[in-house]
Amino acid sequence: MLARQLTRRFGPLPEWARERLRRADAAQLELWTDAVLEASSLAEVVGAPPHSH
Repeated sequence: MLARQLTRRFGPLPEWARERLRRADAAQLELWTDAVLEASSLAEVVGAPPHSH
């Protein structure tokens, strides 16, 4: 459900964001579900993307 909300708000999710959703526990998912309502970017919800080297 959260992935769907994020996709509707910010467009297709990059793999790094999908991975964070898969690894998150219930408490973290609940916080992100609340954050999606006011965030202006995907990074504001699930954090910045990892740096590639």
